[in-house]
Amino acid sequence: MQVIETTLSGVLVFEPQVFGDARGFFVETFSEQRYQQAGINLRFVQDNVSQSSRAILRGLHFQHPQGQGKLVQVLSGAVYDVAVDIRSDSPTFGQWLGIELTADKHNQMYIPPGFAHGFCVLSDMALFNYKCTDYYSPSTEGGIAWNDPDLGIDWPLPGEPRLSEKDRRYGRLAEIPSDQLPKMEDYA
Repeated sequence: MQVIETTLSGVLVFEPQVFGDARGFFVETFSEQRYQQAGINLRFVQDNVSQSSRAILRGLHFQHPQGQGKLVQVLSGAVYDVAVDIRSDSPTFGQWLGIELTADKHNQMYIPPGFAHGFCVLSDMALFNYKCTDYYSPSTEGGIAWNDPDLGIDWPLPGEPRLSEKDRRYGRLAEIPSDQLPKMEDYA
């Protein structure tokens, strides 16, 4: 497996080795030991799968204080996946990273606690898998507008995305008081 460090500290991209022939393929999607060697020392406690159609955008979501690290991958289709550093004392606060995750590549991205996460669907349908380091906690969840002008995320969509009602209501990152955002020490 190839581990790629990104411009955002702690956000990693994984390109696993795929073994294939005329019968199909085999790929190891998780080995605790391998991910620990890459620096992910949090235990994964919950797996989630979502299915979405083209132009659906989910996010930008986070939990604080019960932050979740997420190891994400696409099982079918393709998405544009985005991580935003929302740790108020981070040198990369407000910066984002986006990559295309596809079922064909089997690539994964790890988004640590202290980051917001979202994705938009590029294929007709996408099946998306989240491996989480903490449990879903509705009382600690928050979000940021997908089109926050301060972030300037360049979503690869031809027009307006399809959003949930909750995602439509989120405001800008700058509108969230800093004491309601994570700090680097919270998840060190």
